[in-house]
Amino acid sequence: MLSELPINMNLSMYYYLFFPLFISILFLFRLLFSLPRVIRKNLPPSPPKLPLLGNILHLGSLPHRSLQQLSTHYGPLMLLHFGSVPVLVASSPDAARAIMKDHDLAFSDRPANSMASRLLYGYKDVAFAPYGEYWRQVRSICVLHLLSNTRVQSFRSIREEETRLMVAKIRQLSARGSLINLSDVFIELTNDIVCRVALGRKYSKEGGNGEKDFKLLLGEFLELLGTFDVGEYIPWLAWVNRVNGIDRRVEKAAKELDEFIDGVVEEHVGLKKEEGDGFDFVDILLDIQRENQIGFPIHRDSVKALVLDMFSAGTHTVYTLLEWTMAELIKNPQVMKKLSSEVRTFKTSDDLEIMPYLKAVIKETLRLHPPVPLLVPRKAIQDVKVMDFHVETGTQVIVNSWAIGRDPIVWENSEEFKPERFLDSNVDYKGMHFELIPFGAGRRGCPGVAFTANLVELALATLVCEFDFASTGEDLDMSEATGFTANKKIPLTVFATTRVD
Repeated sequence: MLSELPINMNLSMYYYLFFPLFISILFLFRLLFSLPRVIRKNLPPSPPKLPLLGNILHLGSLPHRSLQQLSTHYGPLMLLHFGSVPVLVASSPDAARAIMKDHDLAFSDRPANSMASRLLYGYKDVAFAPYGEYWRQVRSICVLHLLSNTRVQSFRSIREEETRLMVAKIRQLSARGSLINLSDVFIELTNDIVCRVALGRKYSKEGGNGEKDFKLLLGEFLELLGTFDVGEYIPWLAWVNRVNGIDRRVEKAAKELDEFIDGVVEEHVGLKKEEGDGFDFVDILLDIQRENQIGFPIHRDSVKALVLDMFSAGTHTVYTLLEWTMAELIKNPQVMKKLSSEVRTFKTSDDLEIMPYLKAVIKETLRLHPPVPLLVPRKAIQDVKVMDFHVETGTQVIVNSWAIGRDPIVWENSEEFKPERFLDSNVDYKGMHFELIPFGAGRRGCPGVAFTANLVELALATLVCEFDFASTGEDLDMSEATGFTANKKIPLTVFATTRVD
């Protein structure tokens, strides 16, 4: 018995030594598996970030280019932080498809944007309105009464008339040997067409109405809308916009735009036109407001926000596309020659349907120069798994359309302007093919694609058919301006001669 005591004591000692250790291991395993799930979530890759600032300094002056460079190191789906706000950046067709198709509903909301709120009457427009019943109803109004294929075709006579006026102006300048600022010509063309279809008449100095030039107001509006507001991501830096003058510019632009649009609405209220008698978009909105046709009231601010929204989308998007297309054609004379040969027999808008190279040229321009290179941001309304990565509720989402259009994995010789790549391809820009998404896709895709396409095709075919163009120097500057839309930094100035063949 005594001989067994040391053994029993050793066993007891081992028991008291290892049992607590065993319990501790079990506790640790239990703790590991009961920790908040976020610790074990597979988040997208992220570049190193600075304290408080996060990755804001990564953006640079041209964020679409900076983010594209960053994606070459961290992948097509990467997680940045602007201040403490998580921002998911998609830079490939697969990543864009996952966000705008596979998980479209989960990313259907918009993040807060102080610039949009102050300039667009507290998100009463379509582009920046939060996802919900209001957004669905006003988007339906805009599509049905202004942007549907039927309505777009009904504006044909306006497009053709304003295009003829554009040709007459260029011909007059050409006859005098004057240098022609095509950027200004395109701004005037799109502004006048949108004014006529939305407001019933032109509102510009050239229109002879004596009002402050709406083109200038709209240009300031879009520049401010594309301004990065650091205070939204780092609240203690909100004072910056007061010091650098941005707040004053926003207040001034919002006041002047409101006075202008309010005057337009009052003018329509006084006229009280009947449907069919020059009934324009403002008349339609006022009629819906009076009749309360959508089940809840549309206030005056909503009418003004929707009018401004249609202008911001319908003018600068179109003029930017025309500007880049003509710049690429002048820079690539062999493409211009081929397009000239196709449009030589162009007579009416009906002929546009049988011009495949014209459509290919426009697609190629949209690939290289999407008017809005970083699509309007979205926001996750729920936790979601995207390409095996976890994305938290509230994460902002940026789709880099510019980077996708230049992805060398998708596009052969991706930096070259080569419209021929689309001649034997069914890839289009209407939101079904995610390698080319200049207008977005899914619920929050731009509804004005048909309006843009019809105007750009007509204007471009007419210009190339009527004139030969030459640049003013050996090297055509192709640098981009900063802002919501990426137009040319240097206006496109050319010499034009009337074609005689």
